[in-house]
Amino acid sequence: MMLWQWLRRHLFTRENAFALALCLIVLLVIIVTTDSAPQWIYQGF
Repeated sequence: MMLWQWLRRHLFTRENAFALALCLIVLLVIIVTTDSAPQWIYQGF
């Protein structure tokens, strides 16, 4: 029980929740736009 309380206090903070959400959003954007990547990567060449 002490370990769960420590994890909840130190790992599940608001800052870590925002960081995790931001990471998931970035990963989702990368996954969704992967198929159209060559159009905007090579657009300037």
